[in-house]
Amino acid sequence: MSNQAVLEIRGLEKRFGAFHLGPMDMTVPEGAIYGYVGPNGAGKTTTIDLIMGMGAKDAGSIRVFGMDHLQEEVAVKLKVGYVSPDLSYNAWGKVYKLIAFVRTFYPDWDDAYCEQLLKRFQIGWRDRISTLSFGSRTKLALVVALSHRPTLLLLDEPTSGLDAVAKRELFEELLDAVQDEQRTVLISSHNLDDVERFTDHLGILYKGRLMLEGSTSELVSRYRLIDCTVPELFNPRAFEALRPQRQDGSRWRFLADITNGALEQLKNAGATHITETPVTLEDLFVALVREDNA
Repeated sequence: MSNQAVLEIRGLEKRFGAFHLGPMDMTVPEGAIYGYVGPNGAGKTTTIDLIMGMGAKDAGSIRVFGMDHLQEEVAVKLKVGYVSPDLSYNAWGKVYKLIAFVRTFYPDWDDAYCEQLLKRFQIGWRDRISTLSFGSRTKLALVVALSHRPTLLLLDEPTSGLDAVAKRELFEELLDAVQDEQRTVLISSHNLDDVERFTDHLGILYKGRLMLEGSTSELVSRYRLIDCTVPELFNPRAFEALRPQRQDGSRWRFLADITNGALEQLKNAGATHITETPVTLEDLFVALVREDNA
């Protein structure tokens, strides 16, 4: 994986009534499978829509492959595959009519790969789109997105409506698509288990704010849940590496950034009976949200 950024967002802001996305910086490196996670309503779809030029941003810049996403929109979209639950292909009636229409927009459309994907996802050329299950319509959207061999895939909640087997097939296909480290995937999801298993980079979004971003393995290994007994007058807010989670008398639980000397800080402050537990992505997300709500 190179250090070159496929997607760079700087100072992005968007307001809808009381909702405010940003200001946000995001960097998606080349060859990454980037998991963009957060609860429904956090702003994930809004971000992807803005990248695709759907809606006007209030501030900031979005560059894809070094190009401005609006000034060079056609060139950008030729290199991007996009899947959203809001996409509907019913107007084309049957699968083969949809494929015949869409392929004309992409010089790099791969007919053999398209047919391979249709077979893999068990979709027939003459299937009527309106009669496909929700999961099969998602698979059809993936076929359309992947068949022109895009350099960047933007996938907004692509596992919605898919059973466990179909989810695994989807992620296997995504891993195949980026194995040469020249294709990049940004996948938004509220399903933390899926993201932790298949992504190598991560951005955690909550209430319109990007709370953490970086390598998935590094972020998860960077933090620990620490339980300890603290002395009287202990002030946890004085330590940047500690994020308080709960208190029971003198017994505290913290989310601790161990790369910033959290354990040493606790010991120097007189904490005793210290235990530490590795975190999962879900533990990390819940801890960040809990602190934010507090």
